[in-house]
Amino acid sequence: MYGRDPWGGPLEIHATDSATDDDRSRNLNDVDRAALSRPLDETQQSWLLGPTEQKKKRYVDLGCIIVSRKIFVWTVGTIVAAALLAGFITLIVKTVPRHHHKNPPPDNYTMALHKALKFFNAQKSGRLPRHNNVSWRGNSGLQDGKGDTGSFYKDLVGGYYDAGDAIKFNFPMAYAMTMLSWSVIEYSAKYEAAGELVHVKELIKWGTDYFLKTFNSTADSINDLVSQVGSGNTDDGSTDPNDHYCWMRPEDMDYKRPVTTCNGGCSDLAAEMAAALASASIVFKDNKDYSKKLVHGAKTVYQFGRTRRGRYSAGTAESAKFYNSSMYWDEFIWGGAWLYYATGNVTYLDLITKPTMAKHAGAFWGGPYYGVFSWDNKLAGAQLLLSRLRLFLSPGYPYEEILRTFHNQTSIVMCSYLPYFNKFNRTSGGLIELNHGDPQPLQYAANAAFLATLYSDYLDAADTPGWYCGPNFYSTNVLREFARTQIDYILGKNPRKMSYLVGFGTKYPKRVHHRGASIPKNKVKYNCKGGWKWRDSKKPNPNTIEGAMVAGPDKRDGFRDVRTNYNYTEPTLAGNAGLVAALVALSGEEEATGTIDKNTIFSAVPPLFPTPPPPPAPWKP
Repeated sequence: MYGRDPWGGPLEIHATDSATDDDRSRNLNDVDRAALSRPLDETQQSWLLGPTEQKKKRYVDLGCIIVSRKIFVWTVGTIVAAALLAGFITLIVKTVPRHHHKNPPPDNYTMALHKALKFFNAQKSGRLPRHNNVSWRGNSGLQDGKGDTGSFYKDLVGGYYDAGDAIKFNFPMAYAMTMLSWSVIEYSAKYEAAGELVHVKELIKWGTDYFLKTFNSTADSINDLVSQVGSGNTDDGSTDPNDHYCWMRPEDMDYKRPVTTCNGGCSDLAAEMAAALASASIVFKDNKDYSKKLVHGAKTVYQFGRTRRGRYSAGTAESAKFYNSSMYWDEFIWGGAWLYYATGNVTYLDLITKPTMAKHAGAFWGGPYYGVFSWDNKLAGAQLLLSRLRLFLSPGYPYEEILRTFHNQTSIVMCSYLPYFNKFNRTSGGLIELNHGDPQPLQYAANAAFLATLYSDYLDAADTPGWYCGPNFYSTNVLREFARTQIDYILGKNPRKMSYLVGFGTKYPKRVHHRGASIPKNKVKYNCKGGWKWRDSKKPNPNTIEGAMVAGPDKRDGFRDVRTNYNYTEPTLAGNAGLVAALVALSGEEEATGTIDKNTIFSAVPPLFPTPPPPPAPWKP
């Protein structure tokens, strides 16, 4: 039998061999020395040396578990080291001076927004809620519309006083509510961020609840509509007490307040009220019952305006004097657009996109007041509202042509606001003179600032960087800059360094033309003429009407803080509504500007499948 020699040579083993240990030792001396000089691998060493003795592992008995001593030492050491490091870090944190990083203060526009909304609380008529937050106001006008036998209304308690008097003019009031609703629909996230969303919705509802009382809002058709509560005409020399002849706190009124109605020929008022109710129905879309009630009322009153044609101010001297309406075609487009958005009924879209409707509204006229958006003329706002439809839904044929016209006209209006063009003059301080130097310019500037900001936000949301004015291209930032310059002027960046928003800044009008603010709440009831001493006083008002935007300066940037001159110091509901809309549009961080809600306004609009254009006429040889 042969086996292999582990040292490289052959080894012959005889089964009969029984060599002793001494023999084997002697045999090893005879082994080839060259074989031993070669290095041994691990296997060979193991054969030679046999199995190595392993160290005996040590363990630590922790009672519930037995672990390796080595693992235990490493674990304890790691814990101790971590504890020492944590203690060292804590010591550093404790000894280093702390710097508290507070949230940045709200921007000027947000702070002004808080003030401007509060003005509406000061103008409320009726039984005030506990949280009204205007300490010098109380319940008033609780007998409005009551006791009128044979009338179509039950009572007319509620709503808002128009300005520094106690008259409720429904035409500008409806416009103000529409503007508030429009701003909420577009910028609800900004209202939420400012903590004012609940507040502004409560203000809108205060107005729409009142409007539902001014006609039979549950009926499908009506024959009458309230246009005004109170009276203020003093031109005839009469000394009968009324809301302009007397200077009294609204809470102390004890004279008769007549109700003015129209049973035909108030298309502008009816369509504007329809706009207010329809836009509010979108604001309150989550309150389905109330939203449905608003939509029904809007349909009813709009149909009334369409069937009974005429200007509401043509029949009454007071309306013609204080809030004269120039036409009603712009309100037809304005109210119809809001009804389309509120209902999704394409009938309204068909109506307001007829070229004849736009022609009657003056969409192609031009003229010195073209593009001036106000309580009287809604065309610029209506065209922007319908441009939105084209930018985001693009309904196509048969609406594309007229919607493109509205869009182009909106672009032209925006061009006219820019300082590079000579459509409108500016004061030396930079205020645009949209009413061409007439008194009370601030409301028009605020409205233009809102439209400009909103249009720039529409373009940004549609991924459009700007628009053309003739051959020149302007970015959306140019529109925002225009809006900021106008609002900054109102807030105090003007030659007089005066804020025209009461309560904002350190220098603002102290003698506001306002009955409630100018008479102290001292448990003394001043009669009709008894309040004249407060009207004629040179002293500042005892009550600060926070958030009131006064009428503003003259065309030379001059301003007189005189209570008896309403062209300087009287605030209005319509003016403040435009200011609120502009402020919320500009509010927030710089990089957040432009965040509109693209979809809420289209909630009721069904998917649009454009009708294909008619085929061409048959070819004739």
